[in-house]
Amino acid sequence: MIVRIYESGAELAAAAAAVGAEKLRQAIAERGRAVFLVATGGSQIEFIRRLTEMPGIDWGRTVMFHLDNYVGLPTTHPGCFHRYLKERLIDRVNPGAAYLIDGLAEDPQAECERYGRLLEQETVDVCFAGIGESGHLAFNDPPADFKTRRSFLVTPVSEVSRRQLAGEGWFDSPAECPDTGITISIERIMKSRSIVSVVPEVRKAEAVHNCLERGISPDYPASILRLHPDCQMFLDVDSASRLKGFRAALQLQWPAVVTLTD
Repeated sequence: MIVRIYESGAELAAAAAAVGAEKLRQAIAERGRAVFLVATGGSQIEFIRRLTEMPGIDWGRTVMFHLDNYVGLPTTHPGCFHRYLKERLIDRVNPGAAYLIDGLAEDPQAECERYGRLLEQETVDVCFAGIGESGHLAFNDPPADFKTRRSFLVTPVSEVSRRQLAGEGWFDSPAECPDTGITISIERIMKSRSIVSVVPEVRKAEAVHNCLERGISPDYPASILRLHPDCQMFLDVDSASRLKGFRAALQLQWPAVVTLTD
């Protein structure tokens, strides 16, 4: 894993968007199309904006999937990931195909299977992922299932994650956030050719510390990213502020680049 640390969230977003755009361009050039997974949430907004503004991406030759969705939340709700993606990505760049998880499906397990079959037909060129305050990847809260071979799962949305979502302003209180979601599995994320992990803000500092400086463990779900052969994590000085082991390497020179090996 390569960890890149920037002085500000804006610089982080711009740098991550540049890398992400190059991954998409390269896939289109080599294979005629680019398949990507995209995360949602407050921490991803600036990155997605920057990505949609990057030049030279033939968006009509891209295929979009996303990582997770709530069960039972209307698509008109401000916190709905359908609405989030349509407003911030789909309607801006018009991907050639954009597949959305139906959180209103009568049978959420059947929806996992339907969506999983769509994704299993593809090789994901790049996954754009964040890290939650609990260390979660998508809705895989700790302890995450590192072993399942299923592509999508019905899962509880933890109290920690519901507090995070309310804190970001998507819901008036944690109680209003749905307690069940559909999520991509850890295994399916790790099958992506490349992963670009975008993790700004001081509220993520503890999770970043746990995932990068503790053992690789289901208790720190995003720690698994350290085993991926092509993962780049983008931090700002706030989200990196708990990384004790990196301070000597950083020497206050920006951007700082640290390579992790496990």
